Amino acid sequence: MKTDVANRLIWLNGEIVNVNDAKINVLSPTSQFGLNVFEGIRCYWNEKEGQLYAFRLDDHFKRLKQSQKLLWMEDKYTVAELTDAFLSVIRANEYKEDIAVRQTLFVDGFGSWSSKESVGMFISPIPKAKTNPEYNKKGLHCCISSWQRIHDNALSPRIKCGANYINSRMAQLEALKNGYDTTIFLNKDGKVAEGPGSCLFMVKNGTLVTPLLTDSVLESITRDTIIRIAKEILQIPVMERSVDRTELYTCDEAFLCGSAMEITPIYSVDKYAISEEEGAITRKLHELYLQIVTGQIEEYRRWLTAIY
Repeated sequence: MKTDVANRLIWLNGEIVNVNDAKINVLSPTSQFGLNVFEGIRCYWNEKEGQLYAFRLDDHFKRLKQSQKLLWMEDKYTVAELTDAFLSVIRANEYKEDIAVRQTLFVDGFGSWSSKESVGMFISPIPKAKTNPEYNKKGLHCCISSWQRIHDNALSPRIKCGANYINSRMAQLEALKNGYDTTIFLNKDGKVAEGPGSCLFMVKNGTLVTPLLTDSVLESITRDTIIRIAKEILQIPVMERSVDRTELYTCDEAFLCGSAMEITPIYSVDKYAISEEEGAITRKLHELYLQIVTGQIEEYRRWLTAIY
């Protein structure tokens, strides 16, 4: 690592600068109204190969473009430009460890909540160990949130934008205030949706179950990865269906997942105990996931982009 975290280098509008020198207009639409879309992308260090791998980079860019389209933001950067900027800032920091990278498109300048231009971008990498403590827990005690998950006809969770995370903020702060690690949303129909910035899976009688994409959940890349490796490698039956709240109270295993938290087991929901440790299926999925993201399974190296 070339610099300490407080002075790390980030990419901003075509230049690599010290994070303390990165500036935007305080009256910009992104500052006033949360008008931005983003991706949180993980990169994993393979010590044996001396290589850092970005996981499913093209899929993250595809989702970033989708979010941008749905918010009618100016399509300013090509995928080639997104890739070049991403690689260049990580190399500039000389990271040789697991990192998390925030890549954000935002509307700068003077404008309103309805502005489509001027779009800027920043890319900010940080060592994984320095990320939010909630993403470094071994297991989670959860509650069902009193806050309802946003839905497609209000503010679509399909759009990965800064404004959507106020919904997650309200739920997460409520959970922390009440002594839980995190929370689980119900959707407008009272069915289980997801966690704040994470998707949910449970195990019932040997079957892996997860809410439908139409149940107010993000089109999660980690979710898709888990479904595919469960089917393709472990031969575990997978069901995508609506889930009732009380099913969580009686399930055999459960976990939240996402690029930031990877796969983290749920120990309890509303103080109903699920497990005191990572369940067998959860553990197998977690081990496989870490092998794949670090390039240890040849078949899935197609999901990796070498940084160096």
